[in-house]
Amino acid sequence: MEKAQEWFDYGIELAKEFGPKLITALIIYIVGMWVVKKIIGGTRKVMSKSKYDESLQKFLLNLFSWALKVFLIIIVISRLGVDVTTFAAVIAAAGLAVGLALQGSLSNFAGGVLIMIFKPYKIGDLVEAQGILGKVKGIEIFTTKLITPQNKLAIIPNGAMANGNIINYTAEGKMRVDTVIGVGYDEDIKKTKEVLLKVLTSNEKVLKDPAPSVNVLELADSSVNFAVRPYCNPEDYWDVYFATHENCKIALDETGIEIPYPHQVEIHKNA
Repeated sequence: MEKAQEWFDYGIELAKEFGPKLITALIIYIVGMWVVKKIIGGTRKVMSKSKYDESLQKFLLNLFSWALKVFLIIIVISRLGVDVTTFAAVIAAAGLAVGLALQGSLSNFAGGVLIMIFKPYKIGDLVEAQGILGKVKGIEIFTTKLITPQNKLAIIPNGAMANGNIINYTAEGKMRVDTVIGVGYDEDIKKTKEVLLKVLTSNEKVLKDPAPSVNVLELADSSVNFAVRPYCNPEDYWDVYFATHENCKIALDETGIEIPYPHQVEIHKNA
């Protein structure tokens, strides 16, 4: 019983000594998180009114939020009686060790900063990078998120994005859809070009400037192949791509122009 009483008295002493500090630290943390939330919300409104780039806005807000939270945690720890100077030294030593272990993450952070500075792409752009094609959903501190045509979420490290090749299909505002249509050798070339060109010009999603084009691409073994080249907005690419194949086939059938079957057509993407 005497031992239990000693532990009880010791617990009471600890509660008297550290209880107020713990409660105060908890209050500081709760109020501090509320303040951080308000500051971030106010900063977001200011950035929105100043018409900051959406990608840069999210990146800076994310970085600013983490900085405020770390500052708040240091204040809470100091209120608990921990020597902040000693704590900072420990954090610095731990940071060095973690930095050496997480060189890849630091590279991704640096890559994110470079992306924000040089802006090879922004949120909403259709890009191809690291073998992945997709629409940019978000640019975070360490990663870039893409939504693929299959509606899959692809998360790519910013280090790889900053140091690799990037194809931005949205930057110029227009995309060329490369398709190849083959017809028989006995068919009239001028008539075929007229039919195929009419298919392109009748599609509302095909741009008038640059104008679509139809030209003889090659004289293949079993067909005369035409390079059918409409232009469209990046978001309409697949609609125009599929519609061009389908409508060209229908139009050629209706006019009696022969499409050799079976035949193999080598598609020259860069023609």
